[in-house]
Amino acid sequence: MNLAWLDQPLTTSCYAWRLERADGVTIGFVSHDRDLVIDHMRYCAAPGMVPSTIALSDSLQIDSVDIEGVMTSSAIAEEDLIAGRWNGAQLQIYLVNWESPEDEPLHLISGEFGEITRSGDAFRVEVLGGTSCLDEAIAPLTSPTCRARLGDRACKISLAAHKAEMTLTQIAMPQLEFADLQGLAADYIFGELLWLSGENCGLRFAIISGDGDAIRLTDQPTRPVSIGDKALLTAGCDKNFATCRDRFQNSINFRGEPYLPGNDLLTRYPGA
Repeated sequence: MNLAWLDQPLTTSCYAWRLERADGVTIGFVSHDRDLVIDHMRYCAAPGMVPSTIALSDSLQIDSVDIEGVMTSSAIAEEDLIAGRWNGAQLQIYLVNWESPEDEPLHLISGEFGEITRSGDAFRVEVLGGTSCLDEAIAPLTSPTCRARLGDRACKISLAAHKAEMTLTQIAMPQLEFADLQGLAADYIFGELLWLSGENCGLRFAIISGDGDAIRLTDQPTRPVSIGDKALLTAGCDKNFATCRDRFQNSINFRGEPYLPGNDLLTRYPGA
């Protein structure tokens, strides 16, 4: 690693942020008073963005960093934060030489956006490091319902047959109607809706209920929806064994213990 520019008598370093949203939009900022081109990408000047103290270690503690700044760039609009476009975004922070941006940077931290809090025009983002996954349980807990997510490596169901592109035909808030559902909206409960067009294009929403041709989302879109907007609907699963067996014919991969006695066994009396 060639970081000779850090040994110069006068410091010429600044922070550089590279942010990549889940939809592929990538932007960059530097804590300098002018734009810099780093690795063929323009990083916009944002001297108001200041990272908290970054501590790098080889321990197993969760590495995290908070970013506090002011939304001076239209690239990070308040409505995008509210809509959730920045949820789960990937972030990399470097220390770069603003006098010679092509020099090798010093990598500080990589992670993804965690909790985002706002106060007026200011925002504060918690960035979770790679070791944050170690906070998860080592062994799964027993449960009568399935612990897998529909379509993941444990479930092994192919979601290709359980996705459908549809057009919004009627709006009766909080319900959205899709004629292409043909009365099977209940199959999409606990599923997901991804807008493919309209003002909410690219945003995902969980489906909490469905009946006939109408579904209801857990959170209402922050931007208006219009008849004719296209959406990709993914079926859901209530994680019950009967659903896994009868609807998906996937009981062999059921990740739960439906017949394991629970705590209620201790309260039973003879002859119950």
